[in-house]
Amino acid sequence: MRRRSVRGTSARGVMRPRIGITGLNAVQLKNYIEAVEAAGGEAVPLTPGAGSGDAVLNSLDGLVLSGGKDIDPELYGQQLQPGLGVDVDAPRDALEIPLARRALERDLPVLGICRGIQVLNVAAGGTLLQDIVLAGAGRATHNQREITPEPPEDAAIHEVTITPGSRLAEIVEGERLGVNTFHHQVLDKPAPRVAVVARSVEPRGDGVIEAVEVRGRAFALGVQWHPERMWRQVPACARLFTALIEAASRKRVG
Repeated sequence: MRRRSVRGTSARGVMRPRIGITGLNAVQLKNYIEAVEAAGGEAVPLTPGAGSGDAVLNSLDGLVLSGGKDIDPELYGQQLQPGLGVDVDAPRDALEIPLARRALERDLPVLGICRGIQVLNVAAGGTLLQDIVLAGAGRATHNQREITPEPPEDAAIHEVTITPGSRLAEIVEGERLGVNTFHHQVLDKPAPRVAVVARSVEPRGDGVIEAVEVRGRAFALGVQWHPERMWRQVPACARLFTALIEAASRKRVG
């Protein structure tokens, strides 16, 4: 019979790093929780009202900023532009922006996914484009829910090119990756410490920002796609969560 793990401890008796995962509720976070736990972490859902700053982070070894609705443009110095479909999630803004900012200050390992890469950039002082059409890219090519028939959630819809020598290239073991896509906003100006390490492959132009790393941090990485929906089929996506757990384990030991 397979030995069951007790909370916070692996089957071998090793303490698993505690990874906070922000989101609306545990149901919405199911894929993230499964990806973190498969990589060896203990998933800790963080929903609006959970608190923020050190009171939350003191009990964590790492943080996942999950996907979801839009960030209030006022938080990155813009007014909401009508007609672009911006759907603000104020309760999550109140939870995640301070949490991400303090996590970066404390050098807590962070993985931002979809909305999460945007939270990471805004928390560090960057800006967003309120809709991908402002970047000259088509909505359907970056939101597979607008494709008919709708592809599976783990389907690779487009490719990204990854900066050679970046931490992301090391993790995924390559400089090109097929990814899924579910977003309508993208990063505009990266924050001062934020380095762009991947862009989408487009018929024309440089492509939109698909991944960033925060300079001077042990592990602070954001991706615009959804690896929590791909990790079972795509080893490169599974390694993103493994890398987070490894960084969180080093933080715990340190």
